Amino acid sequence: MNQNQKKKNQQKKKADLNKTYRDIGPYLGLGTQLAATIVLMFFFGRWLDQYFGTEPWLTISFSMFGGFAGIYNVIRTTLNLNKKQQGEKDN
Repeated sequence: MNQNQKKKNQQKKKADLNKTYRDIGPYLGLGTQLAATIVLMFFFGRWLDQYFGTEPWLTISFSMFGGFAGIYNVIRTTLNLNKKQQGEKDN
């Protein structure tokens, strides 16, 4: 194998790796978004419970709402990204 073929193979591998990173990049932050939504809603519910003296009802309610909202966001984002990737493959 000569030098030109080696360079072409290395360039192809780099291009494939870059494409892989571009494809998975948007999915990497979804777990963090899910966790952040749940944690923020938990602390917001806890703060409201302390303010209104209704412990633990608002903490539980807002934590559940945060979980549902976070999961909804993950599903919605995943579906949108999949549609976008399918559109790019069709072109």
